[in-house]
Amino acid sequence: MKKVAPYGSWLSPIKADLLASKSVGLGSLKAEGKDIYWVEGRPLESGRNVIVHRTPDGKVNDVTPAGFNARTTVHEYGGGAYLVHGKTVFFSNFTDQRLYRQDPGSEPQAITPEPELPWGLRYADGRVTPDGCWIICVRQHHQLDGEVINELVALPLDGSEQPHAVASGHDFYSSPRLSPGGHRLAWLCWDHPQMPWDGCELWVADLSIDGHLSHEKRVAGGPEESIYQPEWSSDGTLYFVSDRSGWWNLYRLNKTGTEPVTGSPEQSLLRVMYRSDDGVIESVAPMEAEFGQPQWVFGMVNYLFLRDGRVACIYSQKGIDYLSILTPASRKIKPVELGYTSLDYPAYDGDWLWLISASPTTSPTVISLNLADGNIVAIRRSQDLDIDPGYVSIPRPILFPTEGDLTAYAFYYPPANKDYEGPPDEHPPLLVESHGGPTGATQAIFSLSTQYWTSRGFGVVDVNYGGSSGYGRPYRQRLNGQWGVVDVVDCINAARYLIAEGEVDGKRIAVRGGSAGGYTTLCGLAFYDFFKAGASYFGLADLEPFVQDTHKFESRYLDRLVGPYPQAKDLYWQRSPVRYADRIRCPVILFQGLEDKIVPPSQAEIMVKALKEKGIPYAYLAFEGEQHGFRKAETIRRCAEAELDFYSRVFNFMLPETVEPVEIKNL
Repeated sequence: MKKVAPYGSWLSPIKADLLASKSVGLGSLKAEGKDIYWVEGRPLESGRNVIVHRTPDGKVNDVTPAGFNARTTVHEYGGGAYLVHGKTVFFSNFTDQRLYRQDPGSEPQAITPEPELPWGLRYADGRVTPDGCWIICVRQHHQLDGEVINELVALPLDGSEQPHAVASGHDFYSSPRLSPGGHRLAWLCWDHPQMPWDGCELWVADLSIDGHLSHEKRVAGGPEESIYQPEWSSDGTLYFVSDRSGWWNLYRLNKTGTEPVTGSPEQSLLRVMYRSDDGVIESVAPMEAEFGQPQWVFGMVNYLFLRDGRVACIYSQKGIDYLSILTPASRKIKPVELGYTSLDYPAYDGDWLWLISASPTTSPTVISLNLADGNIVAIRRSQDLDIDPGYVSIPRPILFPTEGDLTAYAFYYPPANKDYEGPPDEHPPLLVESHGGPTGATQAIFSLSTQYWTSRGFGVVDVNYGGSSGYGRPYRQRLNGQWGVVDVVDCINAARYLIAEGEVDGKRIAVRGGSAGGYTTLCGLAFYDFFKAGASYFGLADLEPFVQDTHKFESRYLDRLVGPYPQAKDLYWQRSPVRYADRIRCPVILFQGLEDKIVPPSQAEIMVKALKEKGIPYAYLAFEGEQHGFRKAETIRRCAEAELDFYSRVFNFMLPETVEPVEIKNL
């Protein structure tokens, strides 16, 4: 029989230690022949990123030796930190940001020069030319005068020559991709104030054997068209994803444009979308679905080519990922039923398809899929533990009304603990999650950090507010000029929907989030008298200093989200929660990494100063050695326990376990 106890006070087997000690991050899955590689982020190793290798006979071992960390900081967010050529691994090392070569059985050797400034030269998203002569990659050069130059460079695999620029002049570059013979190069570039999901350009050029480009030509894209993941098929056809139709769909560049129209009448109408100087650009899979993602990091993959000419594609609809197999000639797309809601980093070894998958009951897992018979083998789980299903909350998608007669999306996780139930006259407190980005999205997957709350009696609603990706370009554009408004209102209306449904206690609603979600949290507290508590993880408090003191990649991001600066200076003031701290009517807890280059510690500190002066209850925890997104086990554990203790005192329930208390000032 279940015990009756107040929501929030339930004893849970999901301890803070589990969040830190039993979890690793999984990403950047690649195949090199029959050899499979991926990256693990390990909290117990101070957040170190380790390249892992699985041999064809199933043996798994670490590639990255102790003392090295395979992580690049190009654009600060990184991604695309390693590549494999034969049995040799090349990776960017976090400590010095130099590119290293690691041959089998040997220690890594630097192949790029030492920069004049620490982290002054950074590398990402590389590819090796088919002749094995050059690595073509993105380089970010931080100069002594403070200028930051992004470009594409070529360097020999042994580091015998200095890297030389092959494409420059734009503010940003990504996705250098080589044709099968290595004679042509495709890449993406864009300029301020665009972000890559707003608009970018696809270029192609001839590549000489000495690593130089000629006959450069833009073939797609522009300031209002986002291009994603260019790739060459084995016959030399250039494919890419574009949101020209309002959805990130898959296209190809047909040099002649004479291929006969096939498929349904609807597909035929959408087949030829527009012309470029290089031929006709055709839509090969027109759908109201997203075959692309916002390029926050390098090396993202949503499709790849199989050896029989078909294309394995991942697309998203209403927050759920799907795998399908596309036959380009007929434009027929066949779904593959897997039972997962999140799919990422597809790789192909010639026989098996490899993916990082997750679902509401399974944490991210490296799997292999036999396309012939559908057999799935789990290879590596991000969380090495088994949680009794009785402690697992299964989310349900909700579609709720919001401002302007519009609707928005979220996933609701009700409280779940097989040992407890709440008093019959009580509803659970609700945590409203606001994801980062803000051009990002949340997915319905198993997360210990979510189950940490639901197994204690909290409801959690994870909101894909207007501006989130995965719902088409118009949905993403809802946030243009409205950051700090639309996102906040959608979070409030998600909570109101659940209150009206009788799911949660309207007097115990907290809002929490990190980065952009931290900003949404602070705005929700300063501009609306709705939430009863808030938790901001490295969130923005003052927009004006942010545009003056942030990294290059996001330095013009707010031009669209708020308005051009300094023309919209008054609006920046009006949207800065620190300016209205006196309106906050509830306790706030703030968490900050002291080495954060994206949202610097000054943002948390000015908010703490304002809260202190206004006499508003607050707690502040700052962490040495942490950056944007916490990676160390001790930090993750401390944050979880501090936030739990904070809510217990704000919402007045007793904890059944002993945790290190957090100091709440002005309480």
